Amino acid sequence: MSKNPVLKGGEFLIKDVEFQDVFIPEEFDEETKMISESCQDFLETEIFPNLDRIDKQEPDLMASLLKKAGELGLLGLSIPEEYGGFEQNFLNIMRANEALGSGYSYSVAIMAHTGIGTLPILYYGNEDQKARYIPQLASGELMAAYCLTEPGAGSDANSGRTRAVLSEDGKHYILNGQKMWITNGGFADVQTVFAKIDNDRVLSAFIVERKWEGVSMNPEEKKMGIKGSSTRQIFYNDVKVPVENLLGKRGEGFRIALNILHLGRIKLGATVVGGAKRAILHSVNYANERKQFGKAIAEFGAIKHKLAQQVVRTFATESSIYRASKDIQDNILKLKYEGLEHGKANIEGVADYAIECALMKVYGSEALDYVVDEAVQIYGGMGFSSETPVDRAYRDSRINRIFEGTNEINRLLSVDTLLKRGMKNEINLFEKAREAYDTRFEAEKLEGLPYFDEKTAAVHNLKKAVLMLIPGISEAFGRKLAEEEEVLMNLSDMLMQLYGFESTLLRVKKIENMKGTEASLLFRDILDVLAHESSSIIMKSGIDAIVSFAAAEQQNELINAMQQLCRLNPINVKDARRRIAEKLIEENRYCF
Repeated sequence: MSKNPVLKGGEFLIKDVEFQDVFIPEEFDEETKMISESCQDFLETEIFPNLDRIDKQEPDLMASLLKKAGELGLLGLSIPEEYGGFEQNFLNIMRANEALGSGYSYSVAIMAHTGIGTLPILYYGNEDQKARYIPQLASGELMAAYCLTEPGAGSDANSGRTRAVLSEDGKHYILNGQKMWITNGGFADVQTVFAKIDNDRVLSAFIVERKWEGVSMNPEEKKMGIKGSSTRQIFYNDVKVPVENLLGKRGEGFRIALNILHLGRIKLGATVVGGAKRAILHSVNYANERKQFGKAIAEFGAIKHKLAQQVVRTFATESSIYRASKDIQDNILKLKYEGLEHGKANIEGVADYAIECALMKVYGSEALDYVVDEAVQIYGGMGFSSETPVDRAYRDSRINRIFEGTNEINRLLSVDTLLKRGMKNEINLFEKAREAYDTRFEAEKLEGLPYFDEKTAAVHNLKKAVLMLIPGISEAFGRKLAEEEEVLMNLSDMLMQLYGFESTLLRVKKIENMKGTEASLLFRDILDVLAHESSSIIMKSGIDAIVSFAAAEQQNELINAMQQLCRLNPINVKDARRRIAEKLIEENRYCF
């Protein structure tokens, strides 16, 4: 355990990190591999043979499959041994989430149960609440759901109308209201329900049991994708909630909701990696089998381009997710070392990296959407048939850009949190931004440098490209910056591309240090393709922002600086993509 994380949340923009200080997936030990293999074996034996039955929502099927996972210990990976779990570290939990992420609707159900369903009670519950519920949630005897969204309260969760009023005898809260889009709603025994007590302005949280009188629900929602996931509206009509089932403190519900969502966002980043790898498997298998014009379509350059792009985006997401996860794990351990108990250490350990969690949720969900879309395209006409596996992958992927806060909300949240931390001097943002603006025409030279030095210099320039915009944007919009959502989203896109590029650079550098240059040439190809794409997106987003805030006489000056900072040495990305694709085609599976 390092006493301090390598970087604080958001500091990746203003500080450098060495490859020795990041974690990469190639470093997972045998114990982690066994956990991952157990998850994959469970999907192979219990889930993949039953996907059609799951999507048809056979009565009791999903709940029984979750119970089977509980019997294998897969529901208790985050739970301390004293409550019947196995308390794995954060990296192991993330790797398990990745493995289960290829399970389509089932992955949604199990992630909702083990994450947003169970963790509010584990992290915010008192000892009595944890003793009553957590062991049975770990074993699968009880199923869990998280009830926040209402018909009139989606992204603006605190505007919900569900109310709780203390009974005259002071023994119960009388709960009335409606929740919608509740994952596992059809069978969850235990629900974390958010409501306002009396006329409070902020939410509180309650542990509600489905069997209580007054709890009812609508039929299953008919959805575009994740058809096997139980999704229902739930109604609370004069439900008597014992006062001892208030979760946390009165008025703490909004904080609980937000902190659990931070955790859900980074975990979703891992699950989409699992989904992407499975979609790539289907893509390359079909490309190798399908023949046109007398040869397998995998031999055509246009198909190789798609296969390589699928690999690049998946590899970059995976690199970023595990880099952030190790920082979070170190932070959790540090907080425990300083005396925080399990729940608070986990909540605060993740919340410190709210910026990275939000960025990786967006980056990963959009990478998966790209991968499954191209999988359908590789299948051609067959991809539009429900008889093929990519049909389900395509439909099921789309929800990830909405889950855990829409991608638009997460883009805005990432930049808003970054700026607030700078204003509070939690990170040295504004001083570094002013330095970047003052030296905006001083780009680091790339010519003649060794490979990794060149890429590191490019990262430094891209950081400056982002930072140099902050003074001008802050001065132009002032207190009204929150209303300039397009500009904030420009900054967010720059941040996530930068984080993905730097994380992949650090991973490839560490792989080469471990395995040697010859064994790492394909990883250099991945990095080269990603570098050119990331720098192009950063430059476009930066120019879009500049013309939104800069006066006419400043625009050309700032645009010239942006173009100079985003410039890379030219490289033949066509050949790089072909080499990536040819390795994938040869192995006929994701092998990176």
